[in-house]
Amino acid sequence: MKLRPLTGAITALVTPFKNDAVDYDGLSKLVESQIKAGIRGLVPVGTTGESPTLSNEEHLDVIRAVIATARGRVPVIAGTGSNSTHEAVEQTRLSHEAGADAMLVVAPYYNKPSQEGLFRHFSILAETTDKPIILYSIPGRCGIEIGVPVIERLRAKYAHVRTIKEAGGSVDRVDQLKQAMGKDITVLSGDDSLTLPFMSVGAEGVISVASNFFAKEVVQLTELALANDYQKAAKLHRKLYPIFKNLFIEPNPVPIKTALAHAGRIASDEVRPPLCEMTAANRATLLATLAQLGY
Repeated sequence: MKLRPLTGAITALVTPFKNDAVDYDGLSKLVESQIKAGIRGLVPVGTTGESPTLSNEEHLDVIRAVIATARGRVPVIAGTGSNSTHEAVEQTRLSHEAGADAMLVVAPYYNKPSQEGLFRHFSILAETTDKPIILYSIPGRCGIEIGVPVIERLRAKYAHVRTIKEAGGSVDRVDQLKQAMGKDITVLSGDDSLTLPFMSVGAEGVISVASNFFAKEVVQLTELALANDYQKAAKLHRKLYPIFKNLFIEPNPVPIKTALAHAGRIASDEVRPPLCEMTAANRATLLATLAQLGY
């Protein structure tokens, strides 16, 4: 498959569980529903896929399962990040060999490397594969931001490092990236509620949690924005905004799994500890929001 542009609506897939094991049948059904809805790409084993609590074997098996189900119909972007460069290299190498179309690589978390350390980390990963690497900056989880100068250096050195998932919560940051690199950098929102604001200043899409459930709607939102129809896009954004917010009233992916299980789209809302089920009050809030949208 000739890789299509990594733009528009891309889903950060949940990993369905049943009795604490990966529910591969449920995962396959979820992938099929996503493709049917017109999603432009799939990301298995990101944070939404509970990568921190998957074993190394499960991590690769989930990637392989998504690739097998997708059958080249949409790009599969494997989550291969780690706070250990050696581990990230191994995950990237194995995902490349498994047939992933691209890699999503989060900034190292907890050990908080310097900006030079970040550059070296991502450089080593870029030399592990010639497939596209999507940088993932999420300072709220990692404690550090991938600085614009680091991204410029990586972009200048590696032709396949030209995309970033930006989850720092700042529209100004999108402006900074576009001011520095223009069309040489593709920016994807990492926050559903900021997809439209980000796209209004130059971002090209979203790696979405909400699209696990609302694939058609998130596809429509991004397609409208890419077509510069911001009047219709804003109307849809306002309709979806309450669910964009309430899918994050507890740690991701707890609410989105609760929503999917409630609608019968996955068999169980199971998450692995240290995550746990929603409180009764927050669950009621989430389900009320779904009901308002007709679900």
